[in-house]
Parts: sequence; C-alpha cells; structure tokens
Amino acid sequence: MQFHELGLRLALLDAVAAMGYKEATPIQEKAIPLMLQGRDVIGSAQTGTGKTAAFALPIIHQIGTHGPGPRCLVLEPTRELASQTEENFKKFAKFTNLNVSVVFGGVGYGKQKDELKAGVDILVATPGRLLDHMQEKLVDLSRVKHLVLDEADRMLDMGFLPDVKRIVEKCGKDRQTALFSATVPPAIETLIQWAMRSPETIEIGARRSPAETVKHVLYPVAERQKKDLLRALLDHVHYESVLIFCRTRRRADDIEALLKRNQHRVAAIHSDRSQAEREQALAGFKSGKFEVLVATDIASRGLDIADVTHVINFDVPQHPEDYVHRIGRTGRAKSTGDAFTIMVAEDAQAVRSIERYIDRTIERVKLKDFNYDYTAIFDDGKPGMGHVAERKVKGVRLTGGYYFGPAKRRR
Repeated sequence: MQFHELGLRLALLDAVAAMGYKEATPIQEKAIPLMLQGRDVIGSAQTGTGKTAAFALPIIHQIGTHGPGPRCLVLEPTRELASQTEENFKKFAKFTNLNVSVVFGGVGYGKQKDELKAGVDILVATPGRLLDHMQEKLVDLSRVKHLVLDEADRMLDMGFLPDVKRIVEKCGKDRQTALFSATVPPAIETLIQWAMRSPETIEIGARRSPAETVKHVLYPVAERQKKDLLRALLDHVHYESVLIFCRTRRRADDIEALLKRNQHRVAAIHSDRSQAEREQALAGFKSGKFEVLVATDIASRGLDIADVTHVINFDVPQHPEDYVHRIGRTGRAKSTGDAFTIMVAEDAQAVRSIERYIDRTIERVKLKDFNYDYTAIFDDGKPGMGHVAERKVKGVRLTGGYYFGPAKRRR
C-alpha cells in the first residue's frame, strides 16, 4: 500500500517522500488506519519493520498544529531509543509547526528544562528522567491525548514498570494508548488491562521468528580460543559493518581493546559509557567511521542501525528472545545478513533453548584453516554432523557438518 492511500495529511506525505519512502510496511499498513480511527493498539513486529512510523505518523496527523501540551508522550526504555525516536518524529513533523523534545538521563537538566518551559507538543522520554521533571512541576501530562509505551517488555526487564504506572496515572484519561512489545508476559498483560481500552492487536510475523533473510551459523570452540576465533572470523569475513554482542560491559571493553590492537576501526557502546560517548560511537558506526561496533544488549532492540552486514554473538545470550533481537540488527528491510554465534561448552543448554525458541537447528561450522584445540563440544553428535562439507558464506570458506569424535582427533 502506498502512503498516500492511508489518509494522512499532505504535510506528512511530503515528509515521508523527502525521506525516500513510498510503500508502507505491513505494520504501518495495519496500525496507521486503526490509530487514525482513535483505536488503542498493541503492536508486535520484527525489528526493522518501521514500527516508529506506524505510531508517529497517525499521532502527528491527529495533533495537527502547535498548542498547549504535551499532547503526545512516548516512553522508551533507553537513552538511545528515546533519542532515535525523537529524531524520527522530527523528520515526520518537518513540514508542521509541532515541537518535539526528548528527556533522558545521563546528561544535564538545563537544555531539557528550557525546552519543556518553551512548550512541547510531542515528548519522548525515559521514565526516570521524566519523573524527575514531573517532581519539579516542569511537566503536566494531563493534556496527553496520545500515549505510546514502546518496547514495553524491555521496560519491564529493566524494572521500569512501577515508574511507567506512575506516569500513566498522570496522563489524560481520555487518550489513545499504543503499546509495542516483542513479548507479552503476565505483568504486561496486567498493564494492558489497566491502561488500555479494548485494544486491537497487530502481529506481523511470528514473534519468535528472526528475519528470513538472515543466515545463522554456530562456531563451536574451546573457551580459551574464543578471542582468537573472533579475530580469525574478522580476518576472513568480507563485511561492510559488524555488530558484536557481549554479555558484560567489561567483556565489551576487552573486545574493543583487542580489536583496536589489531587495527580495526572499532567503538563500544554500553551503559557505563557517557551519553556523549555512546552517541559518538553510534554516529560513527552509522557513518562508516567505525567498521565494528561492540555492544551489550543495550543495542539489541530498536536502534536504527541500517546496513549491518554481520552480527557476531561473542557470548551466547542467556535468554532466547535476546538472540532474536540481537540478530535483528542485520537482514533488515529485506536485505540479507549473516549472524555468527561463538559457542563454548557451557553454552550448550542456552543454544538448545534458542533453537527450540526459533524452531530451527542452527548449523555448526568450522572455520577453515583455524587451528582448533579439542573441546568436548565437538562431540555433540547432532544429526548430520558425521560428514564434512565446504561452502562459502559471503566469501568465507567454512567446513560444516563435522563430528570430531574422541580426543585422538585433537586439533
């Protein structure tokens, strides 16, 4: 469906055209008409499907022109998501006179206070910093007519749900509420029943399904060789941009330092870095200044990072849904991508959980010419692992479907 068929204002159509968009994505095609009707919406879709536009465009359409506010509030779990959502709202509202602002922690209060005092139509915020401004009487949410709870399950995971409820209580009662969440655990179900009115549910694709354009590969290796294998992968892979996920902030720092020593243009992003450092790393990765970005799961959801050709899980995620979110950074908007996961013996159970969750077996492969040490993980004995077959993944020669057997095959 073309955007001009959705009934949006001309100013919005001009903004969308200026951004190079013509056809609406499935989530946009379903959500925009419902929100234009004033319906409450629960949305679930794979990453990279245009979720922000699905709620931003109809909200801007309904607000229309500048007035006392804020009349729209969007809650996000992280600074990066809040900043990115504000940026998108500003692009969509380019040909209107609406004021868009963002408040989040990790930075000073001065600029945020000035913008709030000047008057804001659309406010994007993280819960903690918004509550700070509310306590100082800088924000009155009673005029909010459009409330968006984005990445609701992530806000639950981060412990924000009590803060979210406090904020929702202060919003206008006669409002439209949209909630977007990859999963809907019981606590989110309770929030939906309390905060929403007969919501319409939109689900685009299976919640557990990663993009079909992504190739999944597991690299079993001994724990002591993980870093060596990562370096070898980067030496052999023909990539344009690589996003590497680590389990901890310290591990991310270690990998960043290792890759810098190996002459890679690399940056890291995690919660111990200042907001300025995180913004510089993200902007540098988007612009091509950095070819590799090392991150904790702070970057696994929602960040608008286009054209990532490879995602590498240096550490296997402990929760299966995090695997889907991590690899969702590649293979976006129908482009292809590769998702590599480095696996050690202690990861076996987590990998089995991931495979059950996504309902597929991930191929185990061996990087050609890498001098493997023996590890019991090679004795997995999965079906189809009793032969050797060479193939290529974007220029990388791999040996897949192997079974090392007992220790006498040590390498």
